[in-house]
Amino acid sequence: MISLVSGGAGFIGSHLCDFLISQEHQVICLDNLITGHLENIRSLLENPAFQFINTDITQPLPTSLPKVDWIFHLASPASPNTYIKYSFQTIFANTQGTYQLLEYARQNQCKFLFASTSEIYGSPLVHPQPESYWGNVHSYGPRACYDESKRLGESLIYEFISKFNVDARIIRIFNTYGPRLNESDGRVVSNFIVQALKSIPISIYGDGSQTRSFCYISDLISGIWAAMRLPKTQGEIFNLGNPTEISIKNFAQLVLKLVENTQSKIIFKPLPIDDPICRKPDIAKANRQLNWEPSCALEKGLIHTIQWYKSRVS
Repeated sequence: MISLVSGGAGFIGSHLCDFLISQEHQVICLDNLITGHLENIRSLLENPAFQFINTDITQPLPTSLPKVDWIFHLASPASPNTYIKYSFQTIFANTQGTYQLLEYARQNQCKFLFASTSEIYGSPLVHPQPESYWGNVHSYGPRACYDESKRLGESLIYEFISKFNVDARIIRIFNTYGPRLNESDGRVVSNFIVQALKSIPISIYGDGSQTRSFCYISDLISGIWAAMRLPKTQGEIFNLGNPTEISIKNFAQLVLKLVENTQSKIIFKPLPIDDPICRKPDIAKANRQLNWEPSCALEKGLIHTIQWYKSRVS
């Protein structure tokens, strides 16, 4: 089995590459390293079953690509810091890049998986969010480059399925954390852990009552694997995330408890524009059709993640 992973040097992509190699797949990793890092795939570079190609999927795909069996499309900046900085690259990765990979899948009859996002639900008026919810989104603002391009990526998949019967499915990824989450990308997990390890103030934006649900990376990878591997998933959309909800203030207090000897205190800053007040997946569909649910408790996952950061933060 040959799998292509776009964005394979990123946080989630590199873990997926590791997993596919463990399943004895040959893996082709495409990444332009805007937000991905070679360090994430360093252990794979000498593996004969793994090939890294430094390329931009918004440009013509390399002519040297062999026929692959599965395509996992994960290429896109995914944190507010990076997708706001690389707004045009984000839009094109999720639109032009998605179109090119779908066209490749159509021509070569590959299975296709698109990594969409919980951000397509915007600031939700329905809680928790099922796949059937259309969202409450702002198409004209700093986060729209990510939210709206992911929504258009989903539309492209619908068209390729309905017109060409491409074997494609969509996953909507909720907050995910674990080793290799870039410490400078501005996500709440990395922010809080790094601040605590450096004994500098932990910054909460807003009053901390807003909620999130955090899924450990190994749980997400098992969901991605199930969505691609199992039959009768063509055209389906699955929420993948942990439905256990926690307020940002309580999450900050948990990080303070787990990071030993920190001198950090919590401070509060203004809430950014369009920051959602709540975010929690309804995973009943993934549980029913994929037999999937997260198994890693938040505290256990955080302990593993903190240990990884300790060797990198001075």
